[in-house]
Amino acid sequence: MLIDVKPLAGTPEVNELLGYAVMDDPDALERTTAEYKELAALQLCGWEEGGLLVGITGYEETEDGSLDIRHIAVLPENRGKGYARGMILELLTARQPRYVVAETEDETAADFYRSLGFMVYSLGENAAGIELFRCVYEVEESEDED
Repeated sequence: MLIDVKPLAGTPEVNELLGYAVMDDPDALERTTAEYKELAALQLCGWEEGGLLVGITGYEETEDGSLDIRHIAVLPENRGKGYARGMILELLTARQPRYVVAETEDETAADFYRSLGFMVYSLGENAAGIELFRCVYEVEESEDED
């Protein structure tokens, strides 16, 4: 189940997970934590299992109805158990966005999004020669019954 962990931004438990999402870059972790604390538009949710925070996802809902996933991470010992999938599916149900967007430079992450039905597009390589991917999931609109 997803819980709001935004008030816990900066705690060791949340920082450990955010650290995985920002590739253990201490400067990026500090900047990212500050953004979640300071920017009202950014949301930070966690997946709790047996009293342990096993995953987090940070996102922003935009005016055009999209949900932009900024960060997603699961503790290494809990990967492959469906927690990341569960977080995204719960966000889809709870927030009901028109579409979901995530960008990554990790090909494994791109494959993960692809497995959830996201369309994955290459954005080319960054200055360091690493390929970037844009992952987009368009939510099917239900037909209104008259």
